[in-house]
Amino acid sequence: MRLTAAVLAAGAAVSLATAVVGAARIRQDARHQAERNEATVARNQLDWLAQMSTNPDLAKLWAPEDMDVEEYIQLLKANQLICTLSLRDRLGFVRDEGLPFFTSMVMNSDVCRRYWARFGDLRAQEAEGDKRAERFTDALNRAAHAHSHEHPAAA
Repeated sequence: MRLTAAVLAAGAAVSLATAVVGAARIRQDARHQAERNEATVARNQLDWLAQMSTNPDLAKLWAPEDMDVEEYIQLLKANQLICTLSLRDRLGFVRDEGLPFFTSMVMNSDVCRRYWARFGDLRAQEAEGDKRAERFTDALNRAAHAHSHEHPAAA
């Protein structure tokens, strides 16, 4: 009986190990699929921004009524830069410690600050409930706020 119990215990251990490895693989596959989906959606958004920011006739259809089309195109370019950084962040290519540096560099640009002043609240609403997006938006808000205090005449 001891040999049978040992064989059964070994079989159970192998089965358990296989199940754990299988579960880990399923989680990893799900994470990779989510990353692929994230990249695909971001690519669609970036493509749309590229079209809008290079075609004034198309941009005119979408520009806010109180905004000049040329200004809107410039703000779309700023959004394109911010979306690219956001994707890099969401895919894990920006370390938490590096995010303030990148957002500060983005907010050094006048057009990015103008974009953020106009559409930052909308981006914050879009981020609600998504911890990573909220973290990213908060970093951009801090960078914009810091820049306005460092360069009050430019803000």
